[in-house]
Amino acid sequence: MTASARDSDLVVFGATGFVGRLLAAYLAEHAPAGTRIALAGRSRARLEEARAALPAAAAGWPLIEADAADPASMAALAAGTRVVVTTVGPYARYGMPLVEACAAAGTHYADLTGEVLFVRDAIDKVDEVARRTGARIVHACGYDSIPSDLSVLLLAARAAADGAGGLRDVRLVATLKGGFSGGTIDSMRAQVEAMEKDPALRKVAGHPYALSPDRAAEPSTRQPKDAGLPARLPDGRWTAPFVMASFNTRIVRRSNALQDWAYGREFSYGEVMGVGRGPAAAVGAVGVTAGLAATLAAMSFSPTRGLLDRVLPAPGTGPSEEVREKGWFRMDVEATTESGRRYTAVASGKGDPGYAATAVMLGEAALALALDGDRLPDRAGSLTPASALGDVLVERLRAAGHTYEVTPV
Repeated sequence: MTASARDSDLVVFGATGFVGRLLAAYLAEHAPAGTRIALAGRSRARLEEARAALPAAAAGWPLIEADAADPASMAALAAGTRVVVTTVGPYARYGMPLVEACAAAGTHYADLTGEVLFVRDAIDKVDEVARRTGARIVHACGYDSIPSDLSVLLLAARAAADGAGGLRDVRLVATLKGGFSGGTIDSMRAQVEAMEKDPALRKVAGHPYALSPDRAAEPSTRQPKDAGLPARLPDGRWTAPFVMASFNTRIVRRSNALQDWAYGREFSYGEVMGVGRGPAAAVGAVGVTAGLAATLAAMSFSPTRGLLDRVLPAPGTGPSEEVREKGWFRMDVEATTESGRRYTAVASGKGDPGYAATAVMLGEAALALALDGDRLPDRAGSLTPASALGDVLVERLRAAGHTYEVTPV
């Protein structure tokens, strides 16, 4: 796929939405000069408005009218660029025509999905086609699941370099300052509605290896259940369930399998949310657990979903610039190897994780696909950030100000 064969190096689809505008602004400020970037969406008038609000580097970016509900326009969009990065969700509702178009055209693709059912569907529908055309279809390129995925990649590489054997027991503790994303809420709602229509999908979404390329080859007893109760760690920290764990863990396990189980055949991985230390943290852990359980329960019934719509963020909305700038995230990952050696990894960054930090992650993932093809792992198909972008994305995110480090214990 040569640059001259396509009109653009990179197209932002959904550029008029809240996250799409943040992503476009990041690219305008950080993409190398000469990178051919275009903006795509349903309304040319809204695209013109969005482009006018971007930094000066975006002034000449082409605008492309394209509708997710129109497969022909998705095919035309994919055929005209080397990479499409999309913020148009929920992906189960709107994403598949673009994924299929990119796979067929040999166009690399990145998204922000946190939807297990969508990723499973995309694997089944386009993995074989994308491997044949050379397209890298890369899901989960935001806060879910880049910090999780890259942290474990680095842990496994360090353990292997030290001759410590594969990873055995790995636990991530997430702490953050930021708000709920309206898009994330809408994605959760879409998955719940899909499972209401087809109850068999509950078993798919709940399987620890839901995204594995070969479930039969996976160990059957090594995975922890997704945490459902508050707990106190040996170092005194209190934890609660982490809302993204059910998605992130499956992405990380898929990365292991796609790399021929390079993390280890006994690899066990779980995630929780850190709340702090002391009596107040214990109360907070109980509150977080109860609040999450109540939200998920209310979302599971159509009569109460309407009530949630009145209090939860709406799709396409987000916090103020001041709130986005004050946010941050930190992932502390503890690992024990097959030989008994222990390591810790830290992934952290400034900015609200669901918005400001995610714009950095998605932007750098898209630039890696567009500009670093010769340095990326020689792999195509339906992929994860670690299996598709690996150390190249780690380098890019470090250069962008994020921290990724591994330390022996």
